[in-house]
Amino acid sequence: MNQSANGAELVHGTALALGEKAVLIRGPSGSGKSDLALRCIAAPPFGEGALRAALVSDDQVRLTRQGEAVEASPPPAIAGKIEVRGLGILSLPFCPGARLALVVDLVPAADVPRFPLEPMTARYLGVAFPLLRLAPFEASAPVKLLLALGGGLGSGAAP
Repeated sequence: MNQSANGAELVHGTALALGEKAVLIRGPSGSGKSDLALRCIAAPPFGEGALRAALVSDDQVRLTRQGEAVEASPPPAIAGKIEVRGLGILSLPFCPGARLALVVDLVPAADVPRFPLEPMTARYLGVAFPLLRLAPFEASAPVKLLLALGGGLGSGAAP
């Protein structure tokens, strides 16, 4: 994580947009960030407005403070690129930016609380975001992520 003097931060992760909201997916290299993103992008349109998930950035995400919000965008050199294990670096249509609303940490299934009693948060550029833990390779992981972003957790403010 690198923070510059202009209020921007470069973070390791993958970001997706659902409408105007973005999710930052975090995890170590090889944890399934790009794979989960691909499955979300391939999912049918979701939610009230029949929104479809779109790639914002893979591997590195630029976060910029915009008033009370934080914007997620791709660094120019990797805009529209995603690493697909077994295929290499591919180009996809991408969203140039969206308002960060949710952070997802990829963890082993045993570390996902069955019913989280205490809300968790992650902070970027002084703003708190709801934090969700997901096991990335569960069949339901893309649906859980899209439900959290499109429904309850991804409101853009900490619960």
